[in-house]
Amino acid sequence: MKINKTLSLISGILLLLAIPSIWPYGYYQLLRWVVSLTGIFNAYRTYKLNLNGWTVAMIIVAVFFNPIAPLTFEKGTWILIDLATAFVMFVLMPEFKEVKHE
Repeated sequence: MKINKTLSLISGILLLLAIPSIWPYGYYQLLRWVVSLTGIFNAYRTYKLNLNGWTVAMIIVAVFFNPIAPLTFEKGTWILIDLATAFVMFVLMPEFKEVKHE
């Protein structure tokens, strides 16, 4: 479960760093890959944990940040999406509780 927390933390930080327009275009391409893959990975994990609302949220994240068929919005819209997605990533982290194996 630690990998899910780590990926969510990294994605959340990268999303917050994306808000100022100081990065080259490559940063935003990398951001799409990282956040989309985190969304897919977290969707799978939340599905296995039977957290259906979170599964839907992570699928939406994966679609919005899809690097293969990217959605395009104006910068102001992306700022809102980045903030909301970072918030979701940070709020989701505690849901990945450690499971003890017997």
